Amino acid sequence: MKAVVMKEVGGTDVMELVDCAEPVAQPGHVVVEIAAAGVNFMDIGVRQGMAWTEIPNPKVLGVEGAGRAIAVGDGVDELEVGDRVAWAYAPGSYAQRHSIPAGSLVKIPDAIDDATAASVMMQGLTASHFATDFYPVQAGDIALVHAAAGGVGLLLTQIIRLKGGRVIGRVSSEDKVACARKAGAEHVIVDAEGQFADDVLRVTGGEGVNVVYDGSGPKTFKGSIDALRRSGTFCWYGPVLGGPGPLDIMSLPKSIKIGYATFMDHVHTHALLLARTKQLFEWIEDGSITVTTGGVYPLADAARAHADMASRATTGKLLLIP
Repeated sequence: MKAVVMKEVGGTDVMELVDCAEPVAQPGHVVVEIAAAGVNFMDIGVRQGMAWTEIPNPKVLGVEGAGRAIAVGDGVDELEVGDRVAWAYAPGSYAQRHSIPAGSLVKIPDAIDDATAASVMMQGLTASHFATDFYPVQAGDIALVHAAAGGVGLLLTQIIRLKGGRVIGRVSSEDKVACARKAGAEHVIVDAEGQFADDVLRVTGGEGVNVVYDGSGPKTFKGSIDALRRSGTFCWYGPVLGGPGPLDIMSLPKSIKIGYATFMDHVHTHALLLARTKQLFEWIEDGSITVTTGGVYPLADAARAHADMASRATTGKLLLIP
């Protein structure tokens, strides 16, 4: 079978489509024929040596996807051959087939296609975590969502609106404004340099926002703090662009709260994974949220997908089709 590996740490040139051995259904695992694999900033971080350093190269990239079970290992009772399944985290998902622990899989409802399921797993669970666990959005809350036209940003905006909150979106270019507005952002700030706080304060009558969701790297860190109201919450996420550096907690203004959010804390048990994805699928089925696909690439073009994502020029979710 074909899979995309990284030969060493580096740029997109270290990625290569190669022949790999066919996976076998080990006990507790399910072999899946992959229909679509999600592309995430996490994958870029792995390629750049920020994670999976304990796994020797060459290694298969990718963690997210959807497909159909073609073999079931011993000890797996809840899944059968032919079931359509999706997953948020199974390292090695840039491939035609993959053996995945059954506990990482969820069944896909008949009304949802494979591409949609693959698009919503990691970013949908991330957005759900941000707006329900990390900071439970209440009716009337105002949120600042960075990268509001990206995969997480679009889903997060819709979930905040579902909970009765209001959204100020920040995007990097004018051509992303319409996409953010369509998702429900009442105000959209175009800014690529981290100069957005004054606009946020103007929109909020000088009060600032209840919560900031910022995965845009060090450039926006200070502005996000400045945009918060008293006792506001700062949700920092996404390691690929780096952190803000050493932080003196006694220098934090306005009694704000800062934390680093990771989606795995939202689904740290199989029961939670099933419950959270069930909610996401129900929202999609009833039209409460829509999933935006920003680019679909053949598996062989995974390097181009990485380059496009890193350019920050894309909107929505990027997918690889084996």
